[in-house]
Amino acid sequence: MNSFNDFSNIILWWSLIFSLGVVFFPLNSFFFSKFFDKGYALSKILGILLVSFLVWLFGSLRILPFTIFSIWSIIAFFALINLFIIKYQKINFKKIFKASWKIFLFEEVLFFLCLIFWANVRGFQPDIHGLEKFMDFGFVNSILNSRFFPPADMWLAGKTINYYYFGHLLTAVLTKLSKIDSAIAYNLMIATIFALSLTAAFSLGSNFVFSIMRKPPSKRQKRLAIILGLLSALILTLGGNLHSLYWFLTHHFSFVNYWYPDATRFIVQEFGAMDNTIHEFPIYSFIVADLHGHLINLPMVLFFISLVFSLFINKIFIIKNLKLGLVNLIFPGLILGVFYMTNAWDLPIYFLVLGLAIFCANYQKFGFKLKTFIRTITLALGCFVFAIFFSLPFHLQFKSIASGIALTDFHSPPWMLLVLWGFPLYMTISLLLFLKKQKLKQADFFILILLFVSWFLIIVPEFFYIKDIYIHSYQRANTMFKFTYQSFVMFSLSSGYIIFRILTGLKRRSLKFIFVLFYLCLAFFVFIYPSFAIRSYYGLKNYQGLNGLAYLKSLYPDDYQAILWLRKNVSGQPVITEAVGESYTDFARVSANTGLPTILGWRVHEWLWRGSFDEAGKRTEEVKEIYEGKDLNNIKTLLRKYQVKFIFVGSLERQTYPQLEEDQWLQLGKIVFSSNQTKIYQLDF
Repeated sequence: MNSFNDFSNIILWWSLIFSLGVVFFPLNSFFFSKFFDKGYALSKILGILLVSFLVWLFGSLRILPFTIFSIWSIIAFFALINLFIIKYQKINFKKIFKASWKIFLFEEVLFFLCLIFWANVRGFQPDIHGLEKFMDFGFVNSILNSRFFPPADMWLAGKTINYYYFGHLLTAVLTKLSKIDSAIAYNLMIATIFALSLTAAFSLGSNFVFSIMRKPPSKRQKRLAIILGLLSALILTLGGNLHSLYWFLTHHFSFVNYWYPDATRFIVQEFGAMDNTIHEFPIYSFIVADLHGHLINLPMVLFFISLVFSLFINKIFIIKNLKLGLVNLIFPGLILGVFYMTNAWDLPIYFLVLGLAIFCANYQKFGFKLKTFIRTITLALGCFVFAIFFSLPFHLQFKSIASGIALTDFHSPPWMLLVLWGFPLYMTISLLLFLKKQKLKQADFFILILLFVSWFLIIVPEFFYIKDIYIHSYQRANTMFKFTYQSFVMFSLSSGYIIFRILTGLKRRSLKFIFVLFYLCLAFFVFIYPSFAIRSYYGLKNYQGLNGLAYLKSLYPDDYQAILWLRKNVSGQPVITEAVGESYTDFARVSANTGLPTILGWRVHEWLWRGSFDEAGKRTEEVKEIYEGKDLNNIKTLLRKYQVKFIFVGSLERQTYPQLEEDQWLQLGKIVFSSNQTKIYQLDF
């Protein structure tokens, strides 16, 4: 593989994201004026988010098509806004740059190194293959082929995507801007999320610490804030849980045969039956590299927490004029609306964080009075209305797959919860014991809010779950997954602050020594996780490059050439017929890798997205009739029904439909691609 081409693509990709960060820095610094780094690491996230939001909004309203010209026009619009901020706002950017250029440079270098690091890791196993990568890649490709939104569902021809696709649109926007092939951009996006998340967590973690330092802080204090910010960022992006410690203690003090996915599928019922729960954390998501909403939304989650913290320490939530207070919540409302379109579970979670921050700020000002509750409810509901308003075009076409809330039949054994959450439990108890004798600082309240919400999210799946099609052994899997994922994020962000607060506040050296000793022992097992996981998944012996489709060349060589032909020669989104198959298999590989809709792709996924198997069941038989039917008129009727333009015949089609009636299709069209047994028929009607 040509590593030079990969590096060139990385440089191009980084240059694009760097430029967006620079363009949006004036607006970003307005939100984070009290951050010691002015939120520099967050400006990239803001740029990607706002540009993509307007692309989506104008595309959904059919004002602007999804083209490179439209994207650059939107960037130019935001550039003018930021120039206006520079010219007319009372912010001396020359002074800011002179005072902060070192931290700006540090955060930019950190981002660049993280981008290169994880792109290099992905280069050892770049395949967009396995787990749910076909789904994610299919979404991205379908969006790239779309002029307006919502995009076509590549696995249910004639329908639009009924899923949280905004995060995939972020990927498509960067892909279209860079003109890098989507099979490479997919892997670059995974690396980008890693780099954005680590640098954003560093910025927020450092500013947690910086906010309670004496002003102006000394160089030593700044270095300490940076070190603890890095620690928080590393825990969030690379840390695991204490499953490694459990394995070590129960396997004769050895890590032999340690299997890293077990840390995310650990909980079972007390009687041994599988509960099928999921309790992932970011490093696992980065390793398996599914471009899912919970992962794509991670940088935006970090931006939102940073924004709420900035508003909290600036006491924006207690402005006497409620109308002005609501105006200040327009942008948080927009981000919450984006959450709903990217990973809907994050909306209620971080709406709760925001609501508690508003309540806490007003409680500090007015006490436990009716006024506090009225202001909290007014501001919180106002923000929620903004969230619904900004995501309204998505609401109008999206049908939720959730069907209510129910009591769970499963409960986690306490000792298993201790294995998963023992490290944050130690940190939480340590902080609470320390704060008992302390006068609380403003940042203490915010950290306590994060810790409270985190533990609340861990407790909820022990009693309740959101119902979907998995109502039996998998009933609480998704609820636990989406809730506790954010618990891990908030625990990680709080960790550096907790260390600083305890070590600078404790007077007895013996207590400091005990705290640090236990912390280091537990942290060792938290940080050892990626060494097993990365080596196990990636091998790190044979660099293959960043092309996520290269695996097809050896697995299905003729199908690979056919897919390349479709990607090169077919524009728009004409419907293509391919074999129907089950989820997590190689079926639907044509639609996923091209973004061209097929009559039916992964059946169970469509069942999950639509809440019913009726349509999938009907289409399964219709596709079979197209491939194996004897009545040409009936086949022609079915092809017209779904407006099929191409019929794909490859290895999986011949395997699935052994009675395939291929010759009669020549009466309907012609062969436009042929390689051994793989053929593509283009229909003439």
